[in-house]
Amino acid sequence: MKGVCDMKNYAVTIAREYGSGGRLIGSELASELGFAFYDKELISLAAKESGLDENFIETLENRRVSGFLYNLYMTYHELPIPEQVFIAQSKIIKGIADRESCLFIGRCADYVLAGRENCVRIFIHAPLEWRIGIVRDVYHEGSGELSGYIRKQDKDRASYYNFFTQQKWGKPQNYNLCLDSSIGIKPSVRLLKKFIEEFADN
Repeated sequence: MKGVCDMKNYAVTIAREYGSGGRLIGSELASELGFAFYDKELISLAAKESGLDENFIETLENRRVSGFLYNLYMTYHELPIPEQVFIAQSKIIKGIADRESCLFIGRCADYVLAGRENCVRIFIHAPLEWRIGIVRDVYHEGSGELSGYIRKQDKDRASYYNFFTQQKWGKPQNYNLCLDSSIGIKPSVRLLKKFIEEFADN
């Protein structure tokens, strides 16, 4: 079997529910595959591309802008800043996928790279109680009632994705594989690595 690591310019995208461990799985999976890993690194690259401050871009991520503003502004330089950031990140994602094998976390990468044969699109989800454990014990994030905090994060991610892609976040038809990560982080990595290798061999 031809190994996926031997192929040029192969991309994996991971969208994930908050607290599902998607970033942990993606980081380990990229290491196993020998792929470049991109998550928050895209913020720095987008800052250079757009000329905006990194911290400012980070606060904008996962925030949806109104349809009224989207229709009001038509050209790149006149677009509201969230759209400028999305355009800059999309350009960067496409450029990276053109030159190296890579794995992207979030940022609508599955949509940005739509139509590419050498791209595996993954969505990671998990039961709420399992995600609460990850957020509390691994991320050490959130305060008070964690279930509401997690649902708010998911709602923001869905709004951002749905707005910019005109598709539905988490809809199975948008991905090659949907995975319940409550089977464990390492088992998830092993399963996804095998799936990607089989995908690349077809």
